[in-house]
Amino acid sequence: MAMATSSNTNIKRATAAASTIILVHGTGHGGWCWYRVTTLLRAAGHRVHAPDLAASGADARPLRDVPIFEDYSRPLLDAVAALPDGARAVLVSHSFGGLSVALAAEMFPEKVAAAVFVTAFMPDCTHQRLYVFEQLTPREWDRTDSVTDDKHVPPSVFLGPEFLRQKLYQLSPPEDYTLSQSLARVSSFYIADQQGKPPFSEARYGAVKKVYVVCKQDMAIVESYQRTMVAGCPEAEVREIADADHMAMFSTPVELAAHLADVANTY
Repeated sequence: MAMATSSNTNIKRATAAASTIILVHGTGHGGWCWYRVTTLLRAAGHRVHAPDLAASGADARPLRDVPIFEDYSRPLLDAVAALPDGARAVLVSHSFGGLSVALAAEMFPEKVAAAVFVTAFMPDCTHQRLYVFEQLTPREWDRTDSVTDDKHVPPSVFLGPEFLRQKLYQLSPPEDYTLSQSLARVSSFYIADQQGKPPFSEARYGAVKKVYVVCKQDMAIVESYQRTMVAGCPEAEVREIADADHMAMFSTPVELAAHLADVANTY
């Protein structure tokens, strides 16, 4: 397992063979949360796409029209499937988006140059797919202002403003926290739909190159648990951002963009 830390924040310009970079948001967010990183990467010549997953961001569908996890992940799956023959993309996930990226890598391993997990849930090939999420069942979140509705189809969750401010955005610029309060949406963790699904396969998801970006100041998926997930995928390259909270795309956008540009040019 390779280890790298980042003190050099120069964003490498795209090479002639640079892969497309697809940025995948987490629960309750949308492609909008990548706006700083997207701008930096495009300025360096990288091809970047930050889709809204279904019923997220600017996607107009209500959550009730997105009953299963594959439907939720469909905008990402369609983007990967649409890559030209022989083309590959670097898939970058954040938080719960790690499970969508893992699904895309399982379905289209030949189209994935690398799967990057930015303080994201990174499943292994041993346990059922939701294992890494269920091991961090957020009991402490129950004492916050987040709201769940188990009777909704699918069961819904809305991450409350104080939870976001204290646990996710505590080091991020206040204007980005304010933006989140305008754009955050109800979402789902799709637990019932994903329970019982077999592990991702060694031959497909397991064969895709993986990079984990440890965000050392994350108070939602804490560093020790990030490293527990890495231990389940010991082949993953590990990078660190010392001053990143959970929302690394806001708290340390230049440093994160530098890592992603380097991955795109390397894999």
